[in-house]
Amino acid sequence: MKTWMLLAPLALLVTVPHAQQAKARVGIVNVQLVVQAMPGGANYVALSKKADTDLQARTQKVQELAARLRSGKATAADRTAYVDAQKAYTTTAQSYSKQLSTAFTPLASKVNAAVAAVAKSSGYSVVLDRRVALTNGLVVYANEQATDLTAAVKARVVSGK
Repeated sequence: MKTWMLLAPLALLVTVPHAQQAKARVGIVNVQLVVQAMPGGANYVALSKKADTDLQARTQKVQELAARLRSGKATAADRTAYVDAQKAYTTTAQSYSKQLSTAFTPLASKVNAAVAAVAKSSGYSVVLDRRVALTNGLVVYANEQATDLTAAVKARVVSGK
């Protein structure tokens, strides 16, 4: 019984350090800006902007046709146009996705290496692409002054390290 009374507080002391481990730091990088600063990155950024503009226009068209269908005043031609617009959007989005992937492949290793190096040297354990985080709602709030690693990553990529 006495040994149990002595071991219980000791067990608590042994587990305390595990409860106070360092918190994971999350950083954000605007990959578009980093790529834009890289040699050969301008082509990728131009293609990305073109894809965004085109897909936004197609999304608007699909939404307008969907609104017409919901209004109850749609004709058979409107239904056909809606289905065709959806198919065109999907096909175009897939095409841009392939083109962007092909254009980004030669740049990806340099960007990823720079992000990893900056994150490690700054004590970050997780780094998110700003655009992806915003698009998918991964980040609700972030103090960009404290979490933005874009400038450091950009400087590392430009320096060629």
